[in-house]
Amino acid sequence: MNPSLIRSSAAELYDAHVMKNYARAPLTIVRGQGTQVWDDQGNAYLDFTSGIAVNAIGHCHPHWVRAVQQQAAELIHTSNLFRNPNQGELARRLVGYAGPGRVFFCNSGAEADEGLLKLARLHGMRKVGEEAKCYKVICAEKAFHGRMFGGMSATPQEKIQRGFRPLVPGFSFGRLNDLGSFADLVDDDTAAIFVESIQGESGINPCTPEFLVGLRRLCDQKNLLLMVDEVQCGIGRTGTFYAFEQAGIRPDAIAMAKGLGGGFPIGAIWVGERAAELFQPGSHGTTFGGTPLACAAALATLDVIEREKLLAHVTSASKPWIQALQGLVTEFPKQVGGVRGRGFLVGVQLLVDSAPYAVALRENGLLVAGAGVNVLRLLPPLNASADELARSVEIFRGVLARKA
Repeated sequence: MNPSLIRSSAAELYDAHVMKNYARAPLTIVRGQGTQVWDDQGNAYLDFTSGIAVNAIGHCHPHWVRAVQQQAAELIHTSNLFRNPNQGELARRLVGYAGPGRVFFCNSGAEADEGLLKLARLHGMRKVGEEAKCYKVICAEKAFHGRMFGGMSATPQEKIQRGFRPLVPGFSFGRLNDLGSFADLVDDDTAAIFVESIQGESGINPCTPEFLVGLRRLCDQKNLLLMVDEVQCGIGRTGTFYAFEQAGIRPDAIAMAKGLGGGFPIGAIWVGERAAELFQPGSHGTTFGGTPLACAAALATLDVIEREKLLAHVTSASKPWIQALQGLVTEFPKQVGGVRGRGFLVGVQLLVDSAPYAVALRENGLLVAGAGVNVLRLLPPLNASADELARSVEIFRGVLARKA
């Protein structure tokens, strides 16, 4: 088929039939391999969106493809009325990363966050009894915890909440990295504290180690659950399997998704032993969560991360890459205000409107995602090479130079 007909057909189909809730780029992607994708005109791009931190091991990794193909030919879905071997094995491996506890599988980060909010309610009821009110969850200003009603209510952003009020009650918001502002919000009605280890959608804002240590201490003192959202920053993206590990703490519960399936939809929550028995039959469930196929994709993703030593790779390769990106601040002080993030989760803060820069980067072969106010987010696959990382900086430098 003529490529131009494919492009025309895709654009026309979207315009005629797909909801207009995304401001999509005028780009139709038809193929991916490793760190690269190709559009319907045959143009190649360095994909540093990774499907918004989903394609952790790049596109179509051979081991991942074989595992999914094999599982698809054997067993795809059974429901959670029965056991399947892949789900038990994946839970075992995630417990190995997170610590003693139990795992519940779902389909997305939004569902994982909703599961933790339900967990907080159960913990609050355990604290004070079923008839008392103890369900407040303290989150951070500028947080993003998904677009379902619970997560949206935990996301204090007008662009997310507008049009959907009344929201779910029971949320308060402290300032990120200001322990005192969180402590001041704790009262007898508080059940949990819920934060992203690194705020992704709001512009790549990491929690400091001191802040996370302080939250852990505060939760221990006040009998609160410390719940962390690692949907975007987890699964090796910062050089440790979970970003919070770098603070030397262990939370009570973790939400994860995105990179876990390497491109296949899967989410999960890990709950430590302190609260793992709160969910009982009937209190939570899912039809599609943890299918044999989804778990096979996740197991293959973990295989690649472990066999190719990608945590060590991200730790070592990210240092010169981030340093090179930080050099752009000195080279282009009127355009670049700073660089934030860890590992392969990095935001470049522009001092000007970032939208034209994202377009120019795409036209020069680099795909990035927006985040926060005028932040361009770079999310390379965990196996991106040093040469590919360097190439991304050169493309960025060229765009900045032409727009100077």
